Amino acid sequence: MAYRSGFVALIGPPNVGKSTLLNTLLGRKLSIVSLRPQTTRNRILGVKHFSGGQMVFLDTPGILQPKGVLHQALLKNAWKTLSDVTIILLLVEPFPGEPSLDPELKKRLEKSRVPVFLIINKIDLIEKKNLLPLMEKWAALFPFQEIIPLSALTGEGVEELNETLIRYLPEGPPYFPEDMITDLSERFLAAELIREKVFHLTGQEVPYGVAVTVETFKERTDKPLIEIRAVIHTEKESQKAILIGKEGKKLKEIGTQARKDLEVLLGAQVYLELWVRVEKNWTRDPRRIKQFGIEDPF
Repeated sequence: MAYRSGFVALIGPPNVGKSTLLNTLLGRKLSIVSLRPQTTRNRILGVKHFSGGQMVFLDTPGILQPKGVLHQALLKNAWKTLSDVTIILLLVEPFPGEPSLDPELKKRLEKSRVPVFLIINKIDLIEKKNLLPLMEKWAALFPFQEIIPLSALTGEGVEELNETLIRYLPEGPPYFPEDMITDLSERFLAAELIREKVFHLTGQEVPYGVAVTVETFKERTDKPLIEIRAVIHTEKESQKAILIGKEGKKLKEIGTQARKDLEVLLGAQVYLELWVRVEKNWTRDPRRIKQFGIEDPF
């Protein structure tokens, strides 16, 4: 049988479950997950190998009306991902109300000239009787090649999506070796995992303007240990105080949880040291945005 391969973009508004779906499709955690909007800031590439082919998934920042320089950067990165892909997955939520399609997004989908699937995620949160009417409403908005309801969290419907994607893949070469699941560096993944723990453990107390840079990533030669030193950047002194917490307890908790995930990811014992640094108004500065690891769209 001919080898099949292609690139699959995951797009949609913030918090629709794109990163959760990517992790479920890959069978492992690659993209960080949070209830906070715009958790994903860069294009996250994940490779799924199967008998006779491979799918290369591209997770993207959430699509929303940009408010400020950082949001503009994230939106441009999302749009860039739509070029030169084989299939587009548009994720939406199944909640009440009339569905709508952003005019700019619709225009770009029409120009893409590739199959567009509508993925109605989070169906575990609604009654099944409401699905068919919802699917019919979405079908009236755009000529989707497929409309697939699923739950990325529970896995319901994910295998159907996987099988449907394989049917749509064209003949093509393997783009990545069989032992490779991402093109992201371990340093980048470490920074992302730390940022995820910041979001989880500070709730609404620390706003969106948090970035993480890894200053040291060193594998020891005398023992199986990876030493990581990272800086959590925030915009205000008051936010720094929240991140550190009383007697440093909050920062210690962030480090403890991040270290556990890092050891699973890296398959080795990890020594993690965290610092907090104030970088005033970094989300408004294109130079800082690029410096903090967000792909340069400017």
